[in-house]
Amino acid sequence: MSPPENPLGFAGLIGWETDDLEKALTAYVSTVSADRRGLPLPGIGSARSFFENAFQPVLISDAAFYTGYYEPELPGSLQRTERFCVPLHAPPANLSEGEVWYDREAIETGNLLAGHEIVWLDDRLEAFLAQVQGSVRIRLADGGVVRLSFAAKNNHPYCSIGQELIRRGEGVDGRISVDQIRLWARRNPDALGNLLHLNPSYVFFRKLDLPAEAGPLTTMQRPAVPLRTLAVDPAYVPLGTPVWVEAEGIRRLMVAQDTGGAIKGAGRGDIYVGSGPEAGRIAGSMQLRGRMVALLPKAEHD
Repeated sequence: MSPPENPLGFAGLIGWETDDLEKALTAYVSTVSADRRGLPLPGIGSARSFFENAFQPVLISDAAFYTGYYEPELPGSLQRTERFCVPLHAPPANLSEGEVWYDREAIETGNLLAGHEIVWLDDRLEAFLAQVQGSVRIRLADGGVVRLSFAAKNNHPYCSIGQELIRRGEGVDGRISVDQIRLWARRNPDALGNLLHLNPSYVFFRKLDLPAEAGPLTTMQRPAVPLRTLAVDPAYVPLGTPVWVEAEGIRRLMVAQDTGGAIKGAGRGDIYVGSGPEAGRIAGSMQLRGRMVALLPKAEHD
């Protein structure tokens, strides 16, 4: 990333003085300890002094748009049953990295992934949303939990079903929450399949062995930290970079640890909220506008 021409000062970051930067530092150290990417590691001293001495705030966008994502928790089964009949799949053996494979409609109607089922869910929309989130916790009837994470995709472009429903007149003021999408699905069960097929992108999963308290793995293969992990477009913000998020109702330092199929462009960010239904409710309605400021190592400006 070439040195930008719009550096700021820390005094210009609204809320900087009151943020708990020690929590941000924990997420940052976890990231750069695994993959430094030329980023500095802290020594002795406070988190605040480290960030202020080692980094230069640089404006990425003053028209940033932030959404939220989360790790769903859903009931499921390791075997297909009358109730649990919607699969989440492992990648097929003949899928090559970067290859454009069959689209969602062909996969779901053509029985192309028989034998690649990892778990079975009881709700088609929730299975779709788990793919959008890229991770999921599955609660089994015996009390066990299966953690799944992104493994691969079919490399078709992502198409937002929310935007399609807005185009049809759903939502309010040009916005639609995940709960509103769920309500539409309950009201229109026969039309749900056709709506989902408008998104040709399809995500495959893999099983993880993670502690229950750990977040899902990010693109950087580190556990996501609630309200400290940010998904970005790495063409504009290098992974591992601390990012100051300044938007409606939220001002805090996060770490660019993740990516997403819909997260494209300068100033586009996706905030990891946490696991479970309450995190899903918050993430599903999060549509915030504000500023995105990257903290770039001062050496890059020498």
